[in-house]
Amino acid sequence: MDLEVEPVEEVDESAVPAGIDAPEYVLYGGKGGVGKTTMAAATALTSARGDVSTLVVSTDPAHSLSDTLETEVPDEPGRIREDIPLYAAEIDPESALDDGPFGLDEGTLSSVLGDGPDPLSGAMPGADEAAAVRLLIEYLDDPRFDRVVVDTAPTGHTLRLLELPEMLDSMAGRLLSLRERMGGLFDGMFGDDDDADDLGGLQEFSERIERLRELLRDPERTDFRVVLVPEELSVRESERLLDRLAEFEIPVRTVVVNRVMQDPSEVADIDPDLYVSPNHTDCAFCKRRWQVQQQALAQSQDIFRSYTVRRVPLFAEEVHGERLLRAVAACLGES
Repeated sequence: MDLEVEPVEEVDESAVPAGIDAPEYVLYGGKGGVGKTTMAAATALTSARGDVSTLVVSTDPAHSLSDTLETEVPDEPGRIREDIPLYAAEIDPESALDDGPFGLDEGTLSSVLGDGPDPLSGAMPGADEAAAVRLLIEYLDDPRFDRVVVDTAPTGHTLRLLELPEMLDSMAGRLLSLRERMGGLFDGMFGDDDDADDLGGLQEFSERIERLRELLRDPERTDFRVVLVPEELSVRESERLLDRLAEFEIPVRTVVVNRVMQDPSEVADIDPDLYVSPNHTDCAFCKRRWQVQQQALAQSQDIFRSYTVRRVPLFAEEVHGERLLRAVAACLGES
């Protein structure tokens, strides 16, 4: 699905990072509001500038990718730039559920499993996450894209997404086993042959789930990057997320500390005259906030010593559009 797009305003090419050193799949995770969308957009933009066909996709129900990239982002992958091969998609959980979490009718699935609410009472638990996984698998397998950058949902939703492949695999196996035991009677439960035939596709879906699990665990192909802000609660929550990712055997290389009250030129090779810097001398509020952040940064250095830690400064402006996303990419070392 291609959209009508307009070329961006002319930019200083010498200041623009081109290309990134990253595997095929880059996922950004963390609690809500820490800047995952900003990081994903900056990484995808820079990847595409290196002439790599790149898809940035958001699984966060509270999408902000369109605002960050300053363009309309469709709910299915569509090209959003004419000058570089940049594609984007915001997964709409409600639209994804139109075909059911497996591409099957949701009420049917809930009834057969026997562990959901009455089919008429609403969505089965986890259905939106299941649907998001189904679409994410499709996008990761799409031959149009050489790199996929994922802006994940907040921490709790992300962990459920990571738990789903094994759960869905088990559910698919149960359905297939039940169908084999009940034969024609099972087909009759669904009312027509089409629905019964759909269940046969669960085996293929199960195999795709296994490929997704293998992909997420392959450090040569996947990098899960954790984003946090320099506050004690955020550091602790990120530590817990890293522990859970380790349980899932998901490789993490990079921890991004966002909104640090430092001069941007201290973090990356950025022209200091282009950005407003915090005043730690005359501004009592800035000075106090910087002291709080320094405590959190010291704590994070001890906790995250085995990871590559990148700092992204707190910009005076809201981060959206190419100019500031280029600055973020420079701070991420995406060059």
